[in-house]
Amino acid sequence: MKLLVGTRRGLFIATADSSRLTWRIDGPHMEGYEVYHAVADVRDGRTAYAAVNHPVWGSHIYRSSDGGTHWDQLPERPAFPADSHHELRAIWHIAPGDADRPGRLYAGTEPGALFVSDDGGGSWEWVRSLESHPTRALWQPAKGGLALHSIQLDPRDPARIYVALSAGGVYRSNDDGRSWAAINSGVRADFLPEPLPVAGQCVHSVRLHPAEPDRLYQQNHCGLYRSDDRGENWTEISDGLPSDISEEDTAASQAVDRFDQMEAGLGEIDPDASEPGLPDEEALPGTGVSMAVMEQWLEQIEGDPAYLLLNQFRIEEQQALYRNRRRLLETRPW
Repeated sequence: MKLLVGTRRGLFIATADSSRLTWRIDGPHMEGYEVYHAVADVRDGRTAYAAVNHPVWGSHIYRSSDGGTHWDQLPERPAFPADSHHELRAIWHIAPGDADRPGRLYAGTEPGALFVSDDGGGSWEWVRSLESHPTRALWQPAKGGLALHSIQLDPRDPARIYVALSAGGVYRSNDDGRSWAAINSGVRADFLPEPLPVAGQCVHSVRLHPAEPDRLYQQNHCGLYRSDDRGENWTEISDGLPSDISEEDTAASQAVDRFDQMEAGLGEIDPDASEPGLPDEEALPGTGVSMAVMEQWLEQIEGDPAYLLLNQFRIEEQQALYRNRRRLLETRPW
C-alpha cells in the first residue's frame, strides 16, 4: 500500500505491506512547495500527479511516471485568458479522467474554476460553462479563498462530473461539462441570510461512493451530508459527529476576524518601523497591537486542548510571517 501525503513542506510517500503495521516514509518530494493535492492515476498504476503551490514560484502540476520515485514539472499549467479578469492563485485538485480517454485530466483552482486537459497536461482549457452558471454571483471566498477543491467522476458514465467549491456549493454535469446544475437542496448555509440557498454553501469536501456511485458524501461548514440520488437531495447525518461549528469555533472565528479587520487597516508596510505596518509608537515588543488583541481573545476560549493548540499555531504563524514582512496567504478552510 502506498499513501501520498501533501504537506506545506512538500510531498511524502508512506509505504506499507498489507498488514499496515509498519510504514516507511519517503520524502519530501517537491521540497519547499505546498502540496495541496496528490493522486495516483489508476488507469495505468504507475503515474501520479501533484498540485503544488509556492508564494514565489507560483502554482504547478508535477507528474511521476514511476510510482512516485521521480517527479517532473509539467510544462503547462491551468491559466485564465487575459480577458477573464481572473488570475491563477493556486491549484487545489487534480483528477485523472476515464479509462477511454487516457490523456484526460481535470484541475480545480483558486479562484474557483474547472480546467480540463486531453493531452496529459500538455495544454489546458477553462470550462467556461461553470463560470457562466446563473448562480455564479452567489459564490464568495471562504477563509481559504474561493476554490474548486473537489472533482468526482461517475465510474459508470464519464460524462457525469461533480465539482464542489468553497464557498459556492456542489454542481453536477451530465454532459461532460457542457452544462451544470446546482445540487444543494437540503444543505445549510447558516452564515447567509437565506439558510437554505440554491448555491453559495461552504463545502469542504465531496466524495463519491466507489461501489454505489449514486451516493455522495459531503463535509460542509454547516454539517455532514449524504445524497442517494446523485446530489438531487441531501440528508444531514451530523448527529454524533463533531462536524458543526462549536462555541469554541465561533469565539476563535471572532478573534481571527478582529485580527483581520485590524490588520486590514494597518496600511502599507513601513520598513523603518519596529513592526511591519505599524507606527513605532504603537508597536509592541515582538508582536503588533492587533496580534496582542488576537492573543487576548484566544486566551478567553475554553475548550479542547487540541483546538487551543491549533489557535496557538495560528498566532505563531502570523507572528513569523509578520517578522518576515509577509502577509498570510491562508491555504486551509479554517
